[in-house]
Amino acid sequence: MTSISHNLAMDRRRFLLAVLGGGAAFTVGGLSAARLFAGGKGTGTTAAATPAASPAQTLLLECFSDDDGHNLGPCNVRKLVLTDEQWHQRLSDAAFNVMRRNGTERAFSGPHEKPNSKGMYRCAGCDTALFDAATQFDSGTGWPSFWQPIAKQNVIQGNDTSYGMVRTAISCAGCDSHLGHVFDDGPAPTGLRYCMNSVAMRFVAFRVS
Repeated sequence: MTSISHNLAMDRRRFLLAVLGGGAAFTVGGLSAARLFAGGKGTGTTAAATPAASPAQTLLLECFSDDDGHNLGPCNVRKLVLTDEQWHQRLSDAAFNVMRRNGTERAFSGPHEKPNSKGMYRCAGCDTALFDAATQFDSGTGWPSFWQPIAKQNVIQGNDTSYGMVRTAISCAGCDSHLGHVFDDGPAPTGLRYCMNSVAMRFVAFRVS
């Protein structure tokens, strides 16, 4: 037996003894357990290790009452993380295309005018409060537009370079779902236009005016 073969055989025996003795997966003599059982040549196909489940991410968002929209203050919220299949069950096809595939609904295809009643808009995916209807205005674009979010920490800004343009995308902080874009051609007092997709939000009328 050559020196390499002898060392490999010893490594196998040590590995088996460790496993039988309740040891965890480890690397012995510079060779992983998978390579030892594959003959030590690295030619065998091995299954990838199952990654450890990461703890649910807790976010500090601003919460608001459905009664009259008053600010309830910062609250700890678990980020909503779902599979595509679960998102399909939760959202309409149009909402899934926008929110999970960064799509854009056709202009004037959904509710875009300021509602007659007081209320706010929540994320269609996770119910995070996004916009107060008091900040909504008619932009003439065919998409619901606002001059500011209800709370800055409830939305996320990111760069969007699709279609040969550079834009600022807006996503929901509670579930990372795409909502729309923000532009610098809005009215006072901010001069901003948060141009959102109507299918990405749901309007909640305040119960107390």
